Amino acid sequence: MSVHNLTAEVEAELKKLCHVVDHPVLRHKLTVMREKKTSPLSFRMIMEEISQFLAYEATRDLPLRKISISTPLEAVEADQVSESPIIVSIMRAGNGMLPGMMRILPFAAVGHVGMYRDKFIHTTVEYYFRLPKDVKDRRILLLDPMLATGETASAAIDRLKTYGVGQIRFICLLAAPEGIRKLKAAHPDVEIYTTSLERCIDEQGYIRPGVGDAGERLYDLSL
Repeated sequence: MSVHNLTAEVEAELKKLCHVVDHPVLRHKLTVMREKKTSPLSFRMIMEEISQFLAYEATRDLPLRKISISTPLEAVEADQVSESPIIVSIMRAGNGMLPGMMRILPFAAVGHVGMYRDKFIHTTVEYYFRLPKDVKDRRILLLDPMLATGETASAAIDRLKTYGVGQIRFICLLAAPEGIRKLKAAHPDVEIYTTSLERCIDEQGYIRPGVGDAGERLYDLSL
């Protein structure tokens, strides 16, 4: 998607490290999300819509099996997804992506990870962790709208791997160069899906130009 003041060399580097999902409609919707006057309701709705696009792209290789069905006219062999992935939301902002993902993948199970980067003690704090019972070797779609420093995402992946899960894909709306590099260095086996490569993160850890604090804008907590 649109690249914000990145050099051609940096853009090429980042595109080798992640999947950038590009579409004119997505560019338009991201523009509305970036606008500070956009209401929390519109912000939530657009995040859900973009998440549906990402759900399709991140599951292009789901396996299929043949089943027998009857159309109104005849019996046929048809395709059915044969794998049930697990969608894991990094709370709180990741919950804004869940409805869109679940609408496209209703057969998926859902887990939640509560983590945040503490600015005072400079470490990642976990306050909640809940996965479905059967997670061993299961595909994980890990959600967080923003990939900024990459530390929360890396810590969440560390925890998921202790449970013996299968392939992990990290899915976000915006990704900063620092976060992409950090995540790929810590977990080179994890594929990253995003809709925009951003310019940088600032001193407070916010993505620039970004959308501001996604969690606060989702739930109208900025005032």
